[in-house]
Amino acid sequence: MIQNNVSPAQTLAPTRFQTLPLNPATLDNLQQLGYLEMTPIQAAALPPALAGKDLIAQAKTGSGKTAAFALALLARLNPRWFAVQACVLCPTRELADQVTVEIRRLARAADNIKVVTLCGGVALRGQRASLEHGAHIVVGTPGRIMDHLAREYLSLENLNTLVLDEADRMLDMGFFDDIATVLKQTPKERQTLLFSATYPEGIEKLARQFMRDPLQIKVEAQHAKSLIEQRFYEVTRANRLATVALLLNHFRPVSTLAFCNTKQQCKDLAAYLQAQGFSALALYGELEQRERDQVLAQFASRSCSVLVATDVASRGLDIKELEAVINVDITPDAEVHVHRIGRTARAGATGLALSLASMNDMGFVGKIEQYQNQPSVWHKLDELTPTGKGPLTPPMVTLQILGGRKEKIRAGDVLGALTGADGGAALTREQIGKIAVTEFCTFVAVQRSVGEAACGKLNAGKIKGKSVRVRVMGQDGS
Repeated sequence: MIQNNVSPAQTLAPTRFQTLPLNPATLDNLQQLGYLEMTPIQAAALPPALAGKDLIAQAKTGSGKTAAFALALLARLNPRWFAVQACVLCPTRELADQVTVEIRRLARAADNIKVVTLCGGVALRGQRASLEHGAHIVVGTPGRIMDHLAREYLSLENLNTLVLDEADRMLDMGFFDDIATVLKQTPKERQTLLFSATYPEGIEKLARQFMRDPLQIKVEAQHAKSLIEQRFYEVTRANRLATVALLLNHFRPVSTLAFCNTKQQCKDLAAYLQAQGFSALALYGELEQRERDQVLAQFASRSCSVLVATDVASRGLDIKELEAVINVDITPDAEVHVHRIGRTARAGATGLALSLASMNDMGFVGKIEQYQNQPSVWHKLDELTPTGKGPLTPPMVTLQILGGRKEKIRAGDVLGALTGADGGAALTREQIGKIAVTEFCTFVAVQRSVGEAACGKLNAGKIKGKSVRVRVMGQDGS
């Protein structure tokens, strides 16, 4: 039976990490990382989690939930015992990668904690080798974890903590049976920590079957409403796509995340915007991993103006400096609407949330008004006028280097190659943006004005003493 312990954010006073029963080295590391005050979900979830309780914690993306479960599982870990003691299941590879990075940061104070990511899109052979060298924590998607279990490359018989991250999205994606298969191969006395932004029926079913008297915690959405300017526009089916172009030309945001309800609508809008001269890319569930990596690299590095995405495909993305969110289609779920618009106005910045609604959508708009406890603010389409500053062009371009972690390339190597004397005129640090190293390739953003020169410099020079192949990525994601 689930216990209810609803803790709205407004009733939770900020609490310092020093009040938690964590070892001194972990507390020192948290201070070095800038973790001083707990977020509401951390303050509500960490004390019972550290006490060994099963949890169902409901909180939005970006609320600090990763640190909440990571600190709990690290506290139960024995670094000197090379067995998989904790497993985190995630809906997407992108989220799994983010979780892995965060766990490694939080584990810096401990003795050589090994974290292995197990997701599709990467050869099983390399993952098997990583597991054979010993792992304390595995983070991955249900399908790939099942693969390793079936081949007996992975054993969860020594597991003490299982985390289901963004459980609602895993259920939306049809992973209930996969999750159940994984759970059946873990010890019954393990601790289970389930984190979810919404609370679909499948969560209760999971809790009944696989959790032990879980404590339910709910932290209300904490987006600072005053920092997000919400505007609604009435549209028809015929002018919906054209209205997106009007909004972009009027407000001219550098980075925009545009939400559609279906894969086909994503494709249609991205194609329409590209035809209108915008740098736009689509992100939906059926893209190959290589295509997803390329799309995300371009958008995260601000070399693509508009990312058109479905809710499931965008889950787990944490894009900084996102100026606008456009709800091209109104979602039937008011909670999802709040999570969508909360992608903008992060870290104290302001943001725009622009929603397009037809007469058929007005019932959904009413649900959103009720959920947010505020009326929607409507604006007329004839207010939208181009500013006359020319086409909306992203400030950066992304270079793709054929070579990544497999070749031991690090971000510092790429930075050194671009700012060094070899292979052409050196770039300044200010001309270089985000550098992302993946398994087999590396993406680096540079200012648009020096894109071709930077590509030529890298092709003419060397990284880690070796010649590399580099290209400027196009707006079609190729």
